[in-house]
Amino acid sequence: MGVNVQMDLLDFLTKEELIRFFHCKKTEMSCMEEPNIFLHQLRDHNLVPEKLYKTVVKMRCKEKRKDGVYQILDWLEKERSDSVHLFWTCVFKDHILQKYPVLRLLRNSLMDGSFRVYENLPDPVDQTERESEPIQIEETTAKEKKKGTKRKKSAEETEEDEQPGPSCPSTPKQKKSAKKLVFSTPKKGDKGDIWTYALFKTHLPVTCGDKEGTLYRDKLTKGGKCILSNGRWFTPASFESFAGKGKWKNWKVSIRCQKTPLQKLIKDGHLHSPLKKRRCVKESPKVLFPVSSSESSSPLSESSVEVEHSGEDVLDEQIEEEEDESGEEEEDDEAEEGEIGPVDPSLFQTPSLPVNCGSVSGVLYKCRFASGSRSKSIRTEERWFTPEEFVKQELTLIDGHWKKDIQCHGKTLNYLLKKKILSIHSLLCKCSLCISKDQDQHQDNDDVCFICNTEGDLLCCDECPRAFHNHCHLPAVEDDSLGEKWVCTFCVLKTNQGWWQPTQMTKEEVLGSSISQYILHCEYLLLCMYKDDIEHVFTGDPTETISGYSRVIPNPMWLDRVKTKLQNKQYKTLGQFVSDVRLIFHNCHMFNKDPHRTTTEQSNDVFDKLGSRLEEVFEKEFQTIFDIH
Repeated sequence: MGVNVQMDLLDFLTKEELIRFFHCKKTEMSCMEEPNIFLHQLRDHNLVPEKLYKTVVKMRCKEKRKDGVYQILDWLEKERSDSVHLFWTCVFKDHILQKYPVLRLLRNSLMDGSFRVYENLPDPVDQTERESEPIQIEETTAKEKKKGTKRKKSAEETEEDEQPGPSCPSTPKQKKSAKKLVFSTPKKGDKGDIWTYALFKTHLPVTCGDKEGTLYRDKLTKGGKCILSNGRWFTPASFESFAGKGKWKNWKVSIRCQKTPLQKLIKDGHLHSPLKKRRCVKESPKVLFPVSSSESSSPLSESSVEVEHSGEDVLDEQIEEEEDESGEEEEDDEAEEGEIGPVDPSLFQTPSLPVNCGSVSGVLYKCRFASGSRSKSIRTEERWFTPEEFVKQELTLIDGHWKKDIQCHGKTLNYLLKKKILSIHSLLCKCSLCISKDQDQHQDNDDVCFICNTEGDLLCCDECPRAFHNHCHLPAVEDDSLGEKWVCTFCVLKTNQGWWQPTQMTKEEVLGSSISQYILHCEYLLLCMYKDDIEHVFTGDPTETISGYSRVIPNPMWLDRVKTKLQNKQYKTLGQFVSDVRLIFHNCHMFNKDPHRTTTEQSNDVFDKLGSRLEEVFEKEFQTIFDIH
């Protein structure tokens, strides 16, 4: 009796292969959204220092959090490389893979062997000497402080010391001046940092992916287009998109100089990031407590000044993120205008719009698009989604944003918002969509009947987004028969299709089968035809609405009559049901092509085409549910 041992795919890879793959994927993993669960998993397996873990999970700034996660992964590679197998094992657990699409992609890469593309990487540059210098300086400084020895202060330190303290009543606290850039002339054979060379005092060579360009320092400081590549000027974000890395949405990391991210050069003072502009809304403050005229006419108190400055750092971070995002949106709009070109405005006038995010497609309903990212306005066959939820359905998309990654007729939703094709309601809006307390619950299903496309008292399916009038659904639903959960015919047939049809049958075998075991299939086919008969052309008795019909058609047939015969159990075999349905289409073609009709009764190609379309729907669904080929 053998023992069934389940092998893990990691068991087939060497330690060196896992470390190499880990080394190349640290940046991708550090960019994942909401990394706290990922960090909890590492902590539970003792793969992260406790102090570093607590520091990173408390970070609120998105960019700082990404840097923090990268530091943890970098520490893990340098200090705990022997635990790389344990790392991949714990992050490939089902609950982690379900949360983070990037880890699913990495696991697939290991499974299909595509990770081997990273085997021929160049050797790392030895920078041990340069990296050790700052540490030596810090150690020396610490020793000097302990001994109490005096050392000459630099110009920066002197300036810093002269700043008034927080309790100083003289002047408000001022920001430190930026570090003065120091340039040197390289010596022969020197391979140091080129951003310190006098030769590159005004510009720097930069790369992003396989694209090369020249960054002009003064233009970067002012903001706007500062990178020249292939004869074109780019902003940092648009250059990132030009290099095919627009999905990163983090130009400070993706654009590099000598393989060093611009973020590090900015942090170390070698580059100055674009100036931050404050956005102020001039609004009279609400007065909660009355003050005397003398107090109200006095200038700002010292405490108010201190409070204002104490929040400057947090505000700067928020403003920087907003400006980066708004700048990227404007650049994306420019790219859309230039690359895709104008689009027929009539395409966007319909109440619903076809949308897609990568390979995922759905329909956006304008009437539901009230709260923007929070409103369930996009419908698929399975359910309703908010724009944010819809983006997450595209598993290959990392750090997606609904305004930029959801498209309609080749245009992003951000473009549709700019052109007023879509609009987001104000937070103070009092319309029914905005003030409904049970908005999320009600939005899980359609607002109109799936069959007749009208409003009213609707019965909602608990498995899909469809809703029905009681009398429109087949079988008809009585309120007294409803339980805690109700499932429509579409979902019942889909769920039990394999159980009802275990083996493939020929067309003759299907038509000869007893209808008693296929009542649900017949009801499903009728629902599909009722749904597609938008104008109700084939629903009622044609002899009551079309003059001269009985003279041309000896045996009339219509959908309501087929439904009645099915409910009254007048059909014995499935073939009898199918024969009556096909008689509807035969009569339609025969009546609309009768050459002996008078001028007022001439054939109507429109109705003939409607009959042909409905016939195609029936035949396609019939062959699908009975697996006929």
